[in-house]
Amino acid sequence: MRPLPAPAPSPNILIVDDDPGLRTEIADYLSKHGYAVHTAENAEAMEQALRAYSIQLIVLDVMMPGEDGLSICRRLSEGDGPPIVIMSAMGEEIDRIVGLELGADDYLPKPCSPRELLARIRSVLRRGEDRPQKSTGYSYEFAGFHLDVVRRQLYAPQGVAVLLTEGEFSLLTSFIERPGQILTRDELIERARGSDSEVFDRAIDVQVSRLRRKLSSAGDGEIIRTIRGAGYMFDAKVRRT
Repeated sequence: MRPLPAPAPSPNILIVDDDPGLRTEIADYLSKHGYAVHTAENAEAMEQALRAYSIQLIVLDVMMPGEDGLSICRRLSEGDGPPIVIMSAMGEEIDRIVGLELGADDYLPKPCSPRELLARIRSVLRRGEDRPQKSTGYSYEFAGFHLDVVRRQLYAPQGVAVLLTEGEFSLLTSFIERPGQILTRDELIERARGSDSEVFDRAIDVQVSRLRRKLSSAGDGEIIRTIRGAGYMFDAKVRRT
């Protein structure tokens, strides 16, 4: 009798929030749905958890004593940290835009249901799992840049690595696969953030703007063009290697 395959390890989720009751509620709910959940009450405890475990995703509060969530989000995104879902009482549109601008992969206003949080977590993790499988073994060259899809790393014409968040990597691969074609906001939302994620047009604009700045600062000229009233277009020749 052929032995059964070993079960896949449970994804490690880290909850960073200074509210002990909320941490427990979220941890219990996610644990019941198959996740290995760890908790931290502040940035220091978060760093200890990141050293101790292989964390696949962080659920991050904004308003915390010491280093706040936005500062943490910026630091982890710049350092190629795990995907981040911000969950904060600061739920106005400008707050969401700032969170996405700093590198968050999703943003949920408090209070939110554990069920909705679970859906967002699944969506972010699924995007991370799907992308390499679609283009395994390939890399791309455009305007002097080199994108290694397997390693999920972008190199500027000067050879310097350009750090990309999960959302930026997804947007870039969406553009690269359809150079010279206009992509609407709805198409980018679908491809970059998932059909089950509640994303508004302005959030995609922020993601595109952030990616455009990284490409412009490392390269020469504007690669992502805004097509007024239609969407965006990747204006560069792409070669798959």
